[in-house]
Amino acid sequence: MASIRELHEQLIKKERSAVEITQEALDRIQALEPKLHSFLSVTAQQALDQARAVDAKIAAGEEIGILAGIPIGIKDNMCTKGIRTTCGSRILENFIPPYESTVTQKLALAGAVMVGKTNLDEFAMGSSTENSAYQVTANPWDLSRVPGGSSGGSAAAVAADECVVSLGSDTGGSIRQPASFCGVVGMKPTYGLVSRYGLVAYASSLDQIGPFARTVEDATILLNAIAGHDPKDSTSLKVQVPDYSASLRPDLKARKKLRIGVIKETFGEGLDSEVEKAVTAAIDQLQSLGAEIHIVSCPRFRYGVPSYYIIAPSEASANLARYDGVKYGLRSPDADNLLSMYNRTRAAGFGAEVKRRIMIGTYALSAGYYDAYYLKAQKVRTLIKEDFEKAFELVDILVCPTSPTTAFQAGEKTTDPLSMYLTDLMTIPVNLAGLPGLSLPCGFDHKGLPIGLQLIGKVLREDQLFQVAYAYEQSTTWHLHKPNIA
Repeated sequence: MASIRELHEQLIKKERSAVEITQEALDRIQALEPKLHSFLSVTAQQALDQARAVDAKIAAGEEIGILAGIPIGIKDNMCTKGIRTTCGSRILENFIPPYESTVTQKLALAGAVMVGKTNLDEFAMGSSTENSAYQVTANPWDLSRVPGGSSGGSAAAVAADECVVSLGSDTGGSIRQPASFCGVVGMKPTYGLVSRYGLVAYASSLDQIGPFARTVEDATILLNAIAGHDPKDSTSLKVQVPDYSASLRPDLKARKKLRIGVIKETFGEGLDSEVEKAVTAAIDQLQSLGAEIHIVSCPRFRYGVPSYYIIAPSEASANLARYDGVKYGLRSPDADNLLSMYNRTRAAGFGAEVKRRIMIGTYALSAGYYDAYYLKAQKVRTLIKEDFEKAFELVDILVCPTSPTTAFQAGEKTTDPLSMYLTDLMTIPVNLAGLPGLSLPCGFDHKGLPIGLQLIGKVLREDQLFQVAYAYEQSTTWHLHKPNIA
């Protein structure tokens, strides 16, 4: 499928209609879903209605925005009014939200065409999309492998051309890691840049919505559409959103050299040799484009995983307390008293990983262990943030691998939660510090699986991330490769 800008040109020149573009995406979904399982819901009728509205505007001579008529997938933890929103969980199997999330409302106003809700790990808890209560999404590059998680459905849908772009959410790497595994661009914005209103909460101090796209330019267009202050979200930042597309240039040569820091703690033991080779080659390429390369240290980087797996489950245990069978969602029919209803509903409605994290979080927040675990984890989070701040005194942008490995086999890590948690080793510290991070393709391993390069920026410097990512993308051909899935 063509890029957003190419499709926009075709629409305004009347070479193609929005209905034709949408039908192409829906046909692709119908053909691939039996083996890919990217979508939990396909909203075909609504999508065609939205496309007809765009075509009517064009026929009337009205100006349309750049996202008008563009097929988009939405992760199924963002509320869509009148459309089932499950969060990949049995406990919300029949939940139909009475309101719209801010991001989907903005996209609807921009004329974007939602083709469906994408699969995810239950309540966004996972790194492989194997924790969904409904189906396991396959990686388009190798159907026996995972697409990453928790936004695996959104990443796989873009990689397989089932939609042009998609939205995911990132709590500890849930956009960037699947972007790496699926060979697409994935961006986690600065915490607070994009409204979380209508995003079903996992860990409120970490969650952030962001774009998936095949190209950096498409990611800039989608982020511009969803970013900005929202009075409905108390954590939303009151900042002016720049035109991110304006920062895209084919090189990094400027009056002042862009300084890029390589985080030395992300290399060495545990990093796949082919990933290391590809990322090192990408760093050399950035230097040839005009960047100044420095080796920097973030000594507490490796403590990201243990602190995250105290903080995030603690917030989750509080956020998920609302699913009790009283107000909405699943209710056990077998209960004979209130406590029994709570217990039976949550036992039947939540999957194993969600239960595990609720238990961890509840334990960490309990009276006897709060100081020993939760408070200590928050102190480590502060130290990780300080490491980033010191590094950014020396450089403008940080780079490292997005994931220590390429996509692993489905089922390979399901019985070893700790091994699964370590796949987010490179991405978690970025969330703990509230920084923007971006993953883009930088090569393939000998099995033909994509490798991702992670760029980490200063707070609200998404423009610099896009600048570096675009310059790298335009000087290579990795983004032009597509999975061979018919």
